[in-house]
Amino acid sequence: MAEALIRLQHLQENARLIRKKAGVPLMAVVKANAYGHGARETARALLAEGIGHFGVANIHEAIELRTCGSLKRPAAILSFSSPLPSQIPSYLEHGIEMTVCDPATLRAAEAVASGAGATIGVHLKVDTGMGRLGLSPAEAKQVLQELPRCPHIELRGIYTHFADSSFDRAFTRKQLEAFRAFTGEYEHASGRRVLKHAANSGAILSEPDATFDMVRPGILLYGCHPSNDAHLRLDVKPVMQVEARVVFLKTVTAGTTISYNRTWKAAGPRIIATIAAGYADGYHRSLSGKATVSINAITYPQVGTITMDQIMVDLGTESDVRVGDRAVLFGWDGMRAEELASRAGTISYELLTSVSARVLRTVV
Repeated sequence: MAEALIRLQHLQENARLIRKKAGVPLMAVVKANAYGHGARETARALLAEGIGHFGVANIHEAIELRTCGSLKRPAAILSFSSPLPSQIPSYLEHGIEMTVCDPATLRAAEAVASGAGATIGVHLKVDTGMGRLGLSPAEAKQVLQELPRCPHIELRGIYTHFADSSFDRAFTRKQLEAFRAFTGEYEHASGRRVLKHAANSGAILSEPDATFDMVRPGILLYGCHPSNDAHLRLDVKPVMQVEARVVFLKTVTAGTTISYNRTWKAAGPRIIATIAAGYADGYHRSLSGKATVSINAITYPQVGTITMDQIMVDLGTESDVRVGDRAVLFGWDGMRAEELASRAGTISYELLTSVSARVLRTVV
């Protein structure tokens, strides 16, 4: 009975703020079902806002967006993952831009495209310090030197990813300078400009020099900040609000314990509300006894161990709450996702993407 309300107007307003801050076009990151918000609806709303580039985790996410009609050509979709050889034909079939992280992938892509008499658009990934995907600048240079021998490959961009753009500014600048030097050398030697992108949400806020030709906002689009640094803020609004219904009310006496392991005991007579949401909906068990919910604009503490399908809330000794009332677990009318995630010992990215498939998404 939990429901995730998705306010696409907030998403579009956030996109405008980010674009104004960065001063360059956006590649909207809509991987992981748009951070739990619903990739199809999110992509359509951002496309209507004039965004023409989208980033996803893998070819499967890309195909879903392309075939469902949300992102028809010419909207560009870049898959961030390094492809398996067997996946390359799908990039060609659906017009998906491919990340190239090694010479073998470049050669395999050329062979597939040549056989089809077509062209595959690629973005070269340079590893400047993330240590996840991509080639070192020296190795990436070798790949670029192979490009003239790959007539069916179109280089559409060069990019890197920052490892710690919200906290370690010195390391981020080191990555930034390595990327700038690499792309500058290539553009000078080749006599051509190439689309360069590096800045994620953290770098959009912390490193004005990292914007290059395009930025890749993710968490910021959805109304959350990548860190709690008060200086790295933008007036973005939450796009998701998770609510659930009060399904049961009871009055307990002093000494009554609530939920598994009896971790909470009533100090006196209390009214306890049971709410139909639990860790199977994405409301982390680690929040037990640490969270609050909002019912009818009043904040109440969650008590006892969070269970798979329900949580319990202490309403005090008097309450106007009734069965069927809506409880806001987090969102624009309640605790923000960043704060709730912090109490759970995690980050807003994980909290949002943990909202499970059984939680109904409703666009409002």
